[in-house]
Amino acid sequence: MLTHSTRRWLAGLGVAGAIVAAAATPASAEESAVDLGLYFADTTLAVDSEGKIDSPILYSSEPVVLHGLSVRYDYRDLAGTVTVKPEGMPSGDCTSPEENVLVCTDPFEVGLDDWGIGGYFSVVLAPTGDAKDGDTGELKVTVGAEGATSATHTATVRVGEGVDLAGRTEVKRSAAPGGTFTAPLTVRNVGTTTAKGAVVIFDHDRAVRPSEKFNNCTYEGDELRTCRFDSLIAAPGENWTSAVNYTLGKDAYAPGKEYGYHNWMTVAEFEDFAAYLDNLGISVGKPGNGGNLTLTKAGALSGFQADTNPDNNWSGMEVSVTGKNGVDLAAIGDSVTGKAGEVVNATVGVRNNGPASLDFNRSGSPVTKIDVTVPTGTTAVEVPEVCVPFDGEQGDWDNAGKPGEKTYRCWPDVYIAAGEEQTVEFGLRIDKVVPNATGTVTINAKCECEGFTEDIKPANDTAKLLVNATGGNGGGNGDGDGDGGTLPITGENTALVAGIGGLLLAAGVGGYVVARRRRTRFVA
Repeated sequence: MLTHSTRRWLAGLGVAGAIVAAAATPASAEESAVDLGLYFADTTLAVDSEGKIDSPILYSSEPVVLHGLSVRYDYRDLAGTVTVKPEGMPSGDCTSPEENVLVCTDPFEVGLDDWGIGGYFSVVLAPTGDAKDGDTGELKVTVGAEGATSATHTATVRVGEGVDLAGRTEVKRSAAPGGTFTAPLTVRNVGTTTAKGAVVIFDHDRAVRPSEKFNNCTYEGDELRTCRFDSLIAAPGENWTSAVNYTLGKDAYAPGKEYGYHNWMTVAEFEDFAAYLDNLGISVGKPGNGGNLTLTKAGALSGFQADTNPDNNWSGMEVSVTGKNGVDLAAIGDSVTGKAGEVVNATVGVRNNGPASLDFNRSGSPVTKIDVTVPTGTTAVEVPEVCVPFDGEQGDWDNAGKPGEKTYRCWPDVYIAAGEEQTVEFGLRIDKVVPNATGTVTINAKCECEGFTEDIKPANDTAKLLVNATGGNGGGNGDGDGDGGTLPITGENTALVAGIGGLLLAAGVGGYVVARRRRTRFVA
């Protein structure tokens, strides 16, 4: 059965928060010529399989609405080995102007931008009956549209033996913050072909950290990303296992749950996936400096292999975090001064006083809500794209970043470390000098939405935003009454820390269709 790549783009990526940032109104390609771009993943197919489904990631040099968007698949270099056919669209949208060439056109307007979007013009790549292990060729993919400059990308398509790697059922563990535990790493060959090498990709919550760093595994800081077993020779029906030691971060929230997953891939499919990550600018990490993590004895490798059933490649881990380790989120206010007509910059946001970090990567939800009321006598003329006009009940998502409103709801990242601040900057025009003009910054607002609700010190959830303060008044720093000074912007820029966890569900099938990537403008 054909398998769709599962679409999951975090917020991981861990690359950005969950806020959907409003882009500038797209221009029409007829109004202004734009440059198009695309990426199509390298793919390894199993002999005698039904193939894989994938689509290109499409880009434009600027936000634009396109007419006559089309993609041309030229697979003449794969003639007799691989076929390319449309998937999930009416046959009238795709034609074959010549043998081993497929052209698909979208009859509707399509909006693109420089962040890219996937899911258009999906095709089935399938081996022919004459294909054999070791066959390889090029697939040239070209995107074009009216009034736009076209672009071409060449992907490598390979054919190899079909194997069926499988994980094991979910395991459950328990530990206190700072404690250690061990979890199995098991791969099974449930197919009929010997598996020659394997790679496992990890998707662990930030609090689940490896206790050791092996030289055949890769790491990004304290995050375990991959382990490669080139010498694994797993015959049909065999199981191979090892144990991995983990340490639960001292900043793990307790009581609570932390989760981990890992996914097995063939060596060839990992090469395809690594090329995809490289195109996105995502690192698989650096090798550790310890010994080898071993599953079995060394053996020789040959040819390519592709997994015939990626749905069973997963294993899961649930860690119950014991004890009590909470979080104090505090609002960050500011105090600014200026003359009538001037625009002053006010920095507001949220600070995590710890002792625990907050990680909402799994749900993709921002850790909290930040409600900002603009001070009397001023107008918000510069508003961050992660802030939307807010009427006390709901946000105006269609007008994110719109100036001139009196209240806004802003959304920070999906992760905030203990000791970290995440802030945004508002440009306030002083229309009239009003001594002690006061606005507010409020976090953890109650709403029917996901987010943090168990703050251990709610008294500092509100801070003042002051313009032209007099006397002892100062910018609020989340101490409840707003007294105090403006706080510095510090901490790790988590919005720019790239991870691969958000892509792992797509990793098993060799087709990596992603949803639209979004910007996050919070400063951490």
